[in-house]
Amino acid sequence: MLLGKNNRIGKTFDQVEVGDSIQITEKIEDQQLLLYLGLTNDSNPLFIQHDYASRTEFGRPIVPTVLLNGIITSTISKYLPGPGSRIIELALQFPGILYHYETIHIVLNVIDKRESIQGIMIHVEGRNLSTDELIVTGTVIAIPPK
Repeated sequence: MLLGKNNRIGKTFDQVEVGDSIQITEKIEDQQLLLYLGLTNDSNPLFIQHDYASRTEFGRPIVPTVLLNGIITSTISKYLPGPGSRIIELALQFPGILYHYETIHIVLNVIDKRESIQGIMIHVEGRNLSTDELIVTGTVIAIPPK
């Protein structure tokens, strides 16, 4: 796919500042889950089958962590630093569970710039919007476009 003249390039290393941040809120719907399952061929019934999940410790289907990963990485690719950036390291933990139809609020905050690799370190924290439970936390290292 060729990009047209009007597509923007994200922030370069010199344009990104420690303290830059972005917040996103995403409600997890069936469509997202079905797309994930179709793309990854993940057949874990815990993610989609209500009858199966009701017999587990969770009681209902949970959102796959890799779907949350995708929301985080796409936010970096789209907004901070934006188009043309690439992620070289993910270090995420998932202490909480997000269920279908719940909403996650994710804050990404630039906490360090690494001159040696022309990269930025982004702290990630995602919480269930209704319960304030910590769902995801960690860091991502991204290389902004040149």
